[in-house]
Amino acid sequence: MSLPDRTFAAVLLDMDGTLVDSTAAIARSWTAWALEHGVTGEELAAVRGHGRPAPEIVRDLVGAERAELAAARIGELEVADVADVVQLPGVPELLAALPAGRWAVVTSCGSALADARRGAAGLPEPPALVTYDDVARGKPDPECFLLGARRLGVDPADCLVVEDAPAGLAAARAAGCATLAVRTTHPTGPLEADAVVALLSDVRARAVDGGVRVEVLREDAPAGAGGGVPGGVPGGVPGGV
Repeated sequence: MSLPDRTFAAVLLDMDGTLVDSTAAIARSWTAWALEHGVTGEELAAVRGHGRPAPEIVRDLVGAERAELAAARIGELEVADVADVVQLPGVPELLAALPAGRWAVVTSCGSALADARRGAAGLPEPPALVTYDDVARGKPDPECFLLGARRLGVDPADCLVVEDAPAGLAAARAAGCATLAVRTTHPTGPLEADAVVALLSDVRARAVDGGVRVEVLREDAPAGAGGGVPGGVPGGVPGGV
């Protein structure tokens, strides 16, 4: 599928690793949390959590009995540490080009963390916002993208999802959406999507009758061809985003 051949009713965008670089904040928060909870670096690396909600990652690491308090603690740490969260290249231009009412942010963050990171990065208020607090199951379950489309009043099959993580891309496919992957957090290796770019500066959007068209200016090299992208989440630190 060539993205320019389609008019999308709406664009649904992940936040961390897609719209904002929160890499350093994520690393600091999860490292502090792991030290407090007796979780080793190896255990933290094993969860491979980028794109999944933090409470689900925490449950995997500390077990169901400790999960509630431990999840609340990582939430506190992450909300308090957003000083260097910034927009990724190409994001201001892309968001400015999207028609009003035709885009949503769909994130695995809880609402408090989503607000904190959006505010720190200076992201504009989205026409619709879906956080982990709005759903029963996080990515890779499709519920979040189905809800995002519903809040915009469009069919998920007419939506383009922009994501950086395999869990989010899997959720988008399960929701029946087209997919555009950005390699900010996975600079090499497979990303199953209709198109893959290094950064959103390689994408251009424009309003058309009935929605929005998205043109890929420069598609990424084949998976595994190398060429890392600055700002990726380092191995061993779950995103939970």
